[in-house]
Amino acid sequence: HPRGRRANHISATATVPASVRVGIAPSASHRGVPVRAPSAFSVARTRQLGGARIVPTARRVRRSASASVAPAAAMNTASSTGRCLTIQSHVVSGYVGNKCAVFPLQLHGFDVDPILSVQFSNHTGYGSWKGEVMTGEQLQSIVEGLESNGLLEGYTHVLTGYIGSASMLRTVARLVRKLRQLNPALVYVCDPVLGDNGKLYVPAELVGIYRDDIVPLATMLTPNQFEAELLTGVTIATESDALGACQALHEAGPASVVLTSLDLEEDADEPADGGDPADDAKKGLGNPHLRSHQSHITLLGSTSTPQLGGCSKRFRIVVPRIPSYFTGTGDLCAALLLAWSAKIPDRLGNAAEKAVASLQGVLRRTAAAQAEAEASGKSGIGCRELRLVQSVDELLRPEVDEGARVAWLE
Repeated sequence: HPRGRRANHISATATVPASVRVGIAPSASHRGVPVRAPSAFSVARTRQLGGARIVPTARRVRRSASASVAPAAAMNTASSTGRCLTIQSHVVSGYVGNKCAVFPLQLHGFDVDPILSVQFSNHTGYGSWKGEVMTGEQLQSIVEGLESNGLLEGYTHVLTGYIGSASMLRTVARLVRKLRQLNPALVYVCDPVLGDNGKLYVPAELVGIYRDDIVPLATMLTPNQFEAELLTGVTIATESDALGACQALHEAGPASVVLTSLDLEEDADEPADGGDPADDAKKGLGNPHLRSHQSHITLLGSTSTPQLGGCSKRFRIVVPRIPSYFTGTGDLCAALLLAWSAKIPDRLGNAAEKAVASLQGVLRRTAAAQAEAEASGKSGIGCRELRLVQSVDELLRPEVDEGARVAWLE
């Protein structure tokens, strides 16, 4: 787990950038260990490096050291798509958090710099796990290291997901403010990972920090139903409730809000699955937090930004529920919303349609792989890990199902 420790300064008698002279390698104790450049660089004789002659003299070393910050800062220029700092969880095995975000964003042309809010062996859906949680102090140390080298400049986007501690969440808020000072046009996509199905995943004090410090900074907010209820105090059971929650969040700061994985009541007198209302009552489907047996999931979006191409500011997308349980879908959805809204600016509904189609494509491929694994006698949660690497076509060129197209709302 990176602890944000500063590497020791090591001199090298060669006229090459610091990044060539010294590397950082992880040791068994997880500390950054300085690695010296080859010893040939420390002898006073001429060598060839990439076709350039190197004459290592003391005078030339002093000149290069005084100008070493400028090349480092220049390396942080954005790609044609953008440069994204993504702060969320990491697992060695499996796909949640940054493991769901970095690869799709890179496929879409972003330079991606991940910070790991936790580093675990595997996600917590398994029976056990090992690892560490980053603190606000450790994050601040990393930020200071980036800033001292001019590397905070150049970010066009920030994406945040699971943050496990109050100190780190407050540090994230300070970081976003700093980045926005450097780039007033910074786009901050916040997935406020708090919980789901009526259960908190994080300490309760984080709800207030999100509401007071984080939400006002966000450009786009992507909560699920339970998280939107926590942040607004609005109970969401119908589409009207969901739109009201979006409006409340707009007033708090974010120009765009996308409510993911909504289970909405279609009609007070109609059972959720077309069966007997008494059966629904036994299943708990009258409670919006427990309506997990619906055959469809609703995504609802709203933006206060003027839209292009005749697109409405409010929209709905309904997709069939795939009959399995997957982890990392919210993390992937937030990353895809960032990627597609950058490719299709000022048309949030169209961008969301592409993002949802990509997500559904990945889930279908994962479900097929799960079925194949189970048919061969394998079982367990590992069979349900997202097949991201196998889904490049779905991530880049998703096919939008006719029944899952965006519907514009008045």
